[in-house]
Amino acid sequence: MNSLYKDSRFRSIIFANITSSIGSGITMIAIPWLLVTSQNGNEVFGYVVIGMTILNFMLTPYLGYLIDKLSRKKMIVNSKVFSLCILLLFSMIGFAGVDYELWHYIVIYMIGSLYYTIFYPTMFALNQELFHKDQFKVLNGTMEVQGQLSSMFAGAIASILLLKWDLHFILLLDVCTYALAIYFFMKIPYVRARAVASNESKIKASAAIGYLKKQPGMFLFLLASSLPFIAVMLTNYLFPVYLSDVLRVQGNIYGVQGMIYGLGAVLAGVFVPIAARKFGDEKLIVASMIIFTLAIAFMVYLSIPGYLFMMLFIAIGNSGSRVARNAFMMDHIPNQMMGRVDSLLRAVGLLLRIALLGLFTGLVSTGLILLCFSILTGILMIASVYVILRVMGTGPSTRLYIKVIK
Repeated sequence: MNSLYKDSRFRSIIFANITSSIGSGITMIAIPWLLVTSQNGNEVFGYVVIGMTILNFMLTPYLGYLIDKLSRKKMIVNSKVFSLCILLLFSMIGFAGVDYELWHYIVIYMIGSLYYTIFYPTMFALNQELFHKDQFKVLNGTMEVQGQLSSMFAGAIASILLLKWDLHFILLLDVCTYALAIYFFMKIPYVRARAVASNESKIKASAAIGYLKKQPGMFLFLLASSLPFIAVMLTNYLFPVYLSDVLRVQGNIYGVQGMIYGLGAVLAGVFVPIAARKFGDEKLIVASMIIFTLAIAFMVYLSIPGYLFMMLFIAIGNSGSRVARNAFMMDHIPNQMMGRVDSLLRAVGLLLRIALLGLFTGLVSTGLILLCFSILTGILMIASVYVILRVMGTGPSTRLYIKVIK
């Protein structure tokens, strides 16, 4: 663990992620709130989220191939440079005195969504490539703490800035944080360990399909254990609508929600690697999914303080399952395949999100947002039961499939 913290590459990654996560986090809190509080914003935001999810689904398999073929450092830096340029343009529009319209918010949200689609799987594969297997549990826990501390600070700052600053100032702050992140990433010494072989380039994502097709139990286990993260992506649409239309609160409460979520995720990032060494990643995934499912099930029946308190357990459940699942994948999936396998799983998750977003947008437009949470709870319960049975040994053993993969 000490060797990880002494590694200059790790420190540069942490500093880069902290700066850019705070800036982009503030922007991606502000933009959904501005969208849902605009005229017909709830419905428009739903369709925008669906559209971006479809686009991300189409891009994800090819993106996984690129992650396994190209320099992962260059992919991250180039995505940050592109985002910086677009956000700077929109910031200057605001400083020029132009009033922001609905389409401005939509484009900014699209850029943020595309950036996240590129950044997270690329960063995941880069971390596996740079660091040693013995460091994976601490690495994933520390990355979760870093990411969620950044989100917590972003939520706290956004709760103030949404009441005090105009959007163009918020975008300029985001531009500055991206510039700092680019500087830190450029300092990382990096040589691509292995590119995809020329004959492998023809099969692209199909390699990942064949890789997981022989172990369907493992595929279903990894997919089911990703349901908390998929649910969080869905609640990025549901929560602003619920706060605005049902609880009828101001935008600063949405920022406070982000701060509390960050606190819970930090707790998970600190304690899950410790617990995983004692109990194992699989059992930590089970416990985290149960916590997450119960929190989603009860939170919509509570007042604002209770809702915010449940947000703490949602964060613990989601972050705990993600930290344990990431360490599990890093341990058992070869790095030269990680981009495509991870992207295939993300693509299936995106397909599920598309279907649910379409359903939820229609339900929200008719005022049935509580039914959306009930459906989401039911899906999480099914996924949790499957993971429990798999880990406890009912049906084909998970460890059997691990041996096949290795």
